[in-house]
Amino acid sequence: MFTIGDFARHGRVSVRMLRHYDATGLLRPAHVDPVSGYRYYTAAQLARLNRVIALKDLGFTLQQVQEILDGKVTTEELRGMLRLRQAELEAAMAAAAARLVQVEARLRSIESEGRMPTNDVVIKTVPAVRVAELTATAASFEPQDISSVIGPLYDELFRRLGEAGVTPTGPGVAYYEDAAEGDGRIIAHAGVQVAAPLQDGAFRVLDLPPVDRAATIVHRGSMDAVLPTAQTLAHWIDGNGYRSAGYPREINLECPDNRDEWVTELQTPVDRPLAPKE
Repeated sequence: MFTIGDFARHGRVSVRMLRHYDATGLLRPAHVDPVSGYRYYTAAQLARLNRVIALKDLGFTLQQVQEILDGKVTTEELRGMLRLRQAELEAAMAAAAARLVQVEARLRSIESEGRMPTNDVVIKTVPAVRVAELTATAASFEPQDISSVIGPLYDELFRRLGEAGVTPTGPGVAYYEDAAEGDGRIIAHAGVQVAAPLQDGAFRVLDLPPVDRAATIVHRGSMDAVLPTAQTLAHWIDGNGYRSAGYPREINLECPDNRDEWVTELQTPVDRPLAPKE
């Protein structure tokens, strides 16, 4: 048998944790000296300890762990719990990866402050375009909130277009507007150019109006990392005496499977500011 200290070392856990597991009935010592109160464990108990730690690391509560180990949970229930926890962990990993992308984008913007290249910005007129679209509400205009909405919208839009026998005739066109509630939420429009009659049904077909004057720039890479490009455009607009007149349109020029190879044109409508009164 092992003393509680030795067992803790072999199990790579703390003595305090073993005492807690004893108090909760999760892992009782094999023997307790009736005089000294010292706890003793056997090597065979490492198997239960390993299961406790593994299940706890998967996010189960100690009560759930005890029910699983004591056979109060059926195999099918356990399989369902594990699948649910797997989905939760995968979602957390995806969210953490998205946050990392945003941190990297912010860092690139910070590092390039004062030396942002603006020679790639072009002022042009954007003609009217007919698009088929679906819309949904995003929590904010932050890239991670937009990406989590616009991607599924496009997947569903192309599915419905296929069912309707409508073939896109040009690139995707995403655009945005403030939600009516005025609480920072954004209405995201996922559209694609089509040559189809105007309609409201499984998807909406409408004509986007022309933009008389738009400041445009091409972004290369995932839209999750669009921040430095968008802020380059903002610096150009401000530095050249313009003012923004709305959210930018995003024209999906190239969208291969590798998102890092995407090519997207940002088109921000701009106005000349009024001259100051003398």
